[in-house]
Amino acid sequence: QVQVVESGGGLVQAGDSLRLSCAASGRAFSEYTVAWFRQAPGKGREFVAAFGWRDGTALYRDSVTGRFTVSRDNAKNTVDLQMNSLKPEDTAVYYCAARYGGLRSSSEQYTSWGQGTQVTVSS
Repeated sequence: QVQVVESGGGLVQAGDSLRLSCAASGRAFSEYTVAWFRQAPGKGREFVAAFGWRDGTALYRDSVTGRFTVSRDNAKNTVDLQMNSLKPEDTAVYYCAARYGGLRSSSEQYTSWGQGTQVTVSS
């Protein structure tokens, strides 16, 4: 099955933008859904967005709709999360995850996980 690695985290100010990338290794994303989850200190892991590689469909949590965009880069074989208008409450470790099949928002449905990348938004 596919393995995933995240990159692109960092420290930004409120209102800034940041782009995260999720790269595949082992095999291509062709029939996979790739999702982003996040976990803030003291909180559980929550769904952020998901992208179906085969049909290009996307799913977002309400609080990021209109600010975050998930898309694919065919040349790099990555799924990217473009985060605009960042808020301090977006601060978390962001994880990329993959599952074979369609869009899901439950973390239990994902079988491959990256190590996570820290995103910190200062006020």
